[in-house]
Amino acid sequence: MKKITKAVFPVAGMGSRFLPATKASPKEMMPVVDKPLIQYAVEEAVAAGITDMVFITGRNKRAIEDHFDKAYEMESELEARGKHELLRLVQDTVPSHINCIYIRQAEPLGLGHAVLCAAPVVGDEPFAVLLADDLIDADPPVLRQMVEAFGKHESSLLGVQNVPFSDTGAYGIVSVEPDRHGLQNVAAIVEKPAPEKAPSNLAVIGRYVLTPRIFHHLRQVQAGAGGEIQLTDAIAALIEEEPVLAFPFHGVRYDCGSKLGYLKATIAYGRKHPEVGQAFTEYLASLNVGGRA
Repeated sequence: MKKITKAVFPVAGMGSRFLPATKASPKEMMPVVDKPLIQYAVEEAVAAGITDMVFITGRNKRAIEDHFDKAYEMESELEARGKHELLRLVQDTVPSHINCIYIRQAEPLGLGHAVLCAAPVVGDEPFAVLLADDLIDADPPVLRQMVEAFGKHESSLLGVQNVPFSDTGAYGIVSVEPDRHGLQNVAAIVEKPAPEKAPSNLAVIGRYVLTPRIFHHLRQVQAGAGGEIQLTDAIAALIEEEPVLAFPFHGVRYDCGSKLGYLKATIAYGRKHPEVGQAFTEYLASLNVGGRA
C-alpha cells in the first residue's frame, strides 16, 4: 500500500450559519485566537506526513489561496521593521516542502462531489479528507493517529465519536461489527437519520482516510436531496467491496460549524495560548464574581 501523501480539504461551502461574517470571507478563514480554522487543519495534515494539500474551492474563497501564498510585501515590511518573530509566523504558515493545489468546484453539489473533484490529483493512491469545521485538539493529532492505523490495516478509516441520540440527524451514523485488531468494521452507514431510526449514536466526524476505490463509487452515486452527491452513499457502496473501519480517535472535538462550538473552541484555545492564556483565564475567572456566569 502506498504512503499517504495527499489530503483533500473541501472548502467550497457558503458558511451560511455564520452570516454576515461569511458574506465576503470564507468560513474556513474564521480565526480561533490567531489562526484561521483552515490553518489548524493543514497543520494537522503536515503532522501526519502529508505533503500535498488539495483544496476544493468555490466562489469567494480566494482568501484561502492568499493565506497559503507567499506575502512578499508583508514579509519585506516586517523584515525592514525588525519584527523577526512576526516574520517567522508569516513565513511558517505552510512549510516550504508542502505543495498547495487548488481545484474549483463549479457547483455546490455536496461533499461527495467535492471529494470527487480531487480525483485527477489524487489518482490511484489512498488519501485523507479533513473538514476544517471540525477542530480537534489531540496529541498526537487525529490524522496522524489515523495514518498510523492505516499503515497497519490498509483499510479505509472513518473518524467516529459518540453523540447524543438527539443529534443523529446532523451526522452520518455508522453501525459496527466486532473488533478487528482494536478497531471495528463498519457494517452500515446512514446519512443524518432521525433518532428513532439511527442504527447507533456513533457519528462520523470530519476525518477520513480513504482508498482510491471511493472515486469509482462517487461516480456511480445518484444525487440525493438538494441535488447533492453524498460521500456517505459512496462509503456505503465501498463497504460492500472492502473493509471500512471505524476509528474512535483520542482528542477533544469542537464543532466550529456551529456558533456555540466555535465559541467553545475560542475559549479552550485562548486559555492555553502561550501569549494570552494566563491573562485570559484570569479574566474568565473574574466573570464568576458574585455568582454571575
